[in-house]
Amino acid sequence: MSLTEQAIQDALKAVVDPNTGKDLVSSRGVKNIKVAGGDVSVDVELGYPAKSQIEPIRKMVIDAVKAAGAGNVSANVYQKIVSHAVQKGVKLVPGVKNIIAVASGKGGVGKSTTAVNLALALAAEGASVGILDADIYGPSQPQMLGIPDSQPETADGKKLQPIEAHGIQAMSIGFLIDPETPMVWRGPMVTQALTQLLGDTNWNELDYLVVDLPPGTGDIQLTLAQQVPVTGSVIVTTPQDIALLDARKGLKMFEKVGIPILGIVENMSIHICSKCGHEEHIFGSGGGEKMCQDYEVELLGALPLDRNIREQVDSGKPTVVAEPDGRVAAIYKGIARRIGVKIAEQAKDHSAKFPSIVIQNT
Repeated sequence: MSLTEQAIQDALKAVVDPNTGKDLVSSRGVKNIKVAGGDVSVDVELGYPAKSQIEPIRKMVIDAVKAAGAGNVSANVYQKIVSHAVQKGVKLVPGVKNIIAVASGKGGVGKSTTAVNLALALAAEGASVGILDADIYGPSQPQMLGIPDSQPETADGKKLQPIEAHGIQAMSIGFLIDPETPMVWRGPMVTQALTQLLGDTNWNELDYLVVDLPPGTGDIQLTLAQQVPVTGSVIVTTPQDIALLDARKGLKMFEKVGIPILGIVENMSIHICSKCGHEEHIFGSGGGEKMCQDYEVELLGALPLDRNIREQVDSGKPTVVAEPDGRVAAIYKGIARRIGVKIAEQAKDHSAKFPSIVIQNT
C-alpha cells in the first residue's frame, strides 16, 4: 500500500498535544507533509513556548506516522509565537508581541515573586521575554533579579535600553530613582510614569512582556488596564478568604475593560515542614479552585509556601534560575506553558496586515 498525504493526516489526528489537549491536525499545527515512497517528512508548529516539549511531541509524531506504514520519518517540531489581539482602540507596543499583566487584589500574596518566576519560566521554555515593574510606589524587580544598582543607558537620548538579567529584559522605576526615596506621587503622575516606562523602553523583539502590576484595583490599575495593550491577565492569590475577596475584585476589573483572564495562580497553597514532611494548609484550602469555578476561569497552578522561594528571590536568583530542575521550577514552567497555550488560542492580531491608506490631493 502506497502512503498518501491523507493517510499521514489521519495518523496525526490521533496525536494529542498534552499541553493543549487538542490533536495536531485540528489545532492546525501540521504543515508541509511530504511523502516519497515510504519516506515521510512533516513540520509541526506550536504556538506557545515549548522547549521542553519539542522532543516528546516529535517522538509522538514519528511513532504515529511509522504506525501508519512509513519507513523513514523526519519530523521538525518548532515553536512560532505571534501577536494576539488586545483591547479595542489600544495599539501594540513596538518590539512587543504580547503583554501579560500579573495582578492581585491585595499586597502580600507573592505577586511580584510569581511574576518574575513566570517571566523566567517562559524564557526557559524558549521565548524572548521582558518584565516591566509597574509597581511605581514599591518597585521590587531590580532586587529580585539581582540588579539593584543598574542604570539603563540610552543611545539616542529618547529611548532607554532595558537591563538584561538571567536572559530576560527588565525595566523598572527602581533603576531610575534612589531606593531610599519614597514616591510621593498622585495617580496621574504614576500613570504617566508607567506609560513612559513602557513606551520609552527599547524592547528588543519580545514574544512576551510580563507586567508586574501594583496591588489593588483603584484608579491607577483601571487607567493602566485601559491604556496598556494587554493580551491577557493572570490573577495571583492565596487560598485565604480575605485574599480571595480582593482577587475577585481584580478579576472583575479586567472583565470590565475587556482583557481576557488567562487564569489564576494560587500561591502559598500548602506548607510542607522541612523537618518532618508534615503538610499543612496554613492559609486554608480550595479557595483558588472555588474562585475558578465561580468565574469559569482556569486554575493555572498552585505553589507551595516554601522558604527557598523567598530566600532565592531575595538573593537575586529566583527559583527558576536557582533550581531550574527542581519541583517548584517545574510548577512555574507548567504554569508558563499554560499561559502560552491560552494566549495562542486567542484571536491573532491582524493590524499589521492592513495597509495604511493615505489620501493625497493630486
